Amino acid sequence: KYMSNLNNLIMVVEDESLLLEAIGKKLQREGYDVLLCTSAGQAVDYLKNMKENLPDVIWLDYYLTDMNGLEFMDLLGKNENWKRIPVIVVSNSASEQKVAALMKKGVKKHILKADYRLDEIVKIIESYLKKVPVR
Repeated sequence: KYMSNLNNLIMVVEDESLLLEAIGKKLQREGYDVLLCTSAGQAVDYLKNMKENLPDVIWLDYYLTDMNGLEFMDLLGKNENWKRIPVIVVSNSASEQKVAALMKKGVKKHILKADYRLDEIVKIIESYLKKVPVR
């Protein structure tokens, strides 16, 4: 029997604290461990300090107070372990150029906030988690 959410760790990087909290609660209810970051800097600090317990997926808001999604992807790309983590970018707007640039930097999927409900975004994120056998 397989379960996809056995201690999977999802990092959420979102600077709107109410939204961040709502996403965190939703993911925890689904049985995930969550790591909530209000800035890209906070997310990078965590990644630097946690060599072992890296997130299985990163939910990244494109526009953050300290940098945008492309800049964050540049940082991830500099580290062999970090760049293996699937990143899903969620944002309010998307030009084709922006989406293409993100994909080129390794983003797995770009989601427009307006087009999806929270539970639909969670389903998309789940599809990028490796299935973990239940011990």
